[in-house]
Amino acid sequence: MTTELRRLRNYIGGEFKDAADGRTTDVVNPATGEVYATAPLSGQADVDAAMAAAAAAFPGWRDTTPSERQKALLKIADAFEARAEELVAAESENTGKPLGLTASEELPPMVDQIRFFAGAARLLEGRSAGEYMDGMTSIIRREPVGVCAQVAPWNYPMMMAVWKFAPAIAAGNTVVLKPSDTTPASTVLMAEIIDSILPKGVFNVVCGDRETGKAMVEHAVPAMASITGSVRAGMQVAESASKDVKRVHLELGGKAPVVVFEDADIAKAVEDIAVAGYFNAGQDCTAATRVLVHESVHDEFVAALAKAAADTKTGAPDDEDVLYGPLNNPNQLAQVAGFIDRLPAHAKVEAGGHRVGEKGYFYAPTVVSGLKQDDEIVQNEVFGPVITVQSFADEAQALEYANGVEYALASSVWTKDHARAMRMSKHLDFGCVWINTHIPLVAEMPHGGFKKSGYGKDLSAYGFEDYTRIKHVMTSLDG
Repeated sequence: MTTELRRLRNYIGGEFKDAADGRTTDVVNPATGEVYATAPLSGQADVDAAMAAAAAAFPGWRDTTPSERQKALLKIADAFEARAEELVAAESENTGKPLGLTASEELPPMVDQIRFFAGAARLLEGRSAGEYMDGMTSIIRREPVGVCAQVAPWNYPMMMAVWKFAPAIAAGNTVVLKPSDTTPASTVLMAEIIDSILPKGVFNVVCGDRETGKAMVEHAVPAMASITGSVRAGMQVAESASKDVKRVHLELGGKAPVVVFEDADIAKAVEDIAVAGYFNAGQDCTAATRVLVHESVHDEFVAALAKAAADTKTGAPDDEDVLYGPLNNPNQLAQVAGFIDRLPAHAKVEAGGHRVGEKGYFYAPTVVSGLKQDDEIVQNEVFGPVITVQSFADEAQALEYANGVEYALASSVWTKDHARAMRMSKHLDFGCVWINTHIPLVAEMPHGGFKKSGYGKDLSAYGFEDYTRIKHVMTSLDG
């Protein structure tokens, strides 16, 4: 007997549709490695249709009042909350994430973030109107940019979709959103929920692969392209967008340094870093996976972290004792394993370093020590449950090692010395610096990096403003 596969569809102009040419791609549950659904493999015709729908809806949505947009977003937040169990189930089946942790750690912040942007819709800011020239009054208008082409990643499909559509819609834009080809299920479910709330064409979902995303970014209609993904993908988007001078918003990779000084509470640091490094199988651009420890406490720290890794469990989504589930896909599993296979002779695997089970894409919580600054695994993003540990002699060397990568998204400092923490936070070249913690995010504060981690901010008023444009209006007082 064969089980009929679930059929996901695009959401374009308020209608659920297959790809125009009928092509599909398989959707796999990474906890089992089994296909459970199909999704459209959208082509140019589907992208054209979605962009046309978004463009047609834009004038009407642009002209709604901030309070109307707020009410709509609050309804979406309430609806997501009411159907939380369905959303969590869809996300878990599509990613293999633990059901309990997804329900407690992802769904509530996601709903809160929508509510934050609902409020932000009514707090558009600009310079004070006034007479900056005799006889003339100047005012600032902050307006939506237009249609936004948005590409979300596979590591947090639901939450990253929210980070994209909520500020864009709050600001009066319309959206064409593409989920990753490996994780479209929860985004399509979001569209089903949103269908009865937003006017047709304001929110559109197009499923597909890299070529689909490329067609979206290169399309003539969008005024802005936003992507969360790899550095390579971000560079390609920036290059494509440059051809017609689209605005670009990029949240790319990370290689967060976690700097642990000798006066830190080692036990607490180990406990928190293990969670921040292994949560979501380390598939997080801000994950605490590159630890720098003062040489005087290095051995103690490594031994404690190796024990924490051994005590950390990965497994099936319905197992309440697991911290994380599988890697997203077989290619990602091969990438993580490849880093370990290519370790230099001076490196030592203190814990893990192997696949778990034969079904699904699980990888053991891993600790690697003995590394040098120019080692591949130190310089490049692993995006898996692997924590590397290096030692440093003093504050200057800690900063040299911390800043000595091409990424600049997030970092953390562990010390009881307030002055040292302030010095480090000043000189760490990262978009976020946590002190004696790692990975908490709040809707009110910005998230985004420098260097090859991209530009533009998610969350916060800064993230909201990224989806607006500024216009100066000057009028003569002479009538």
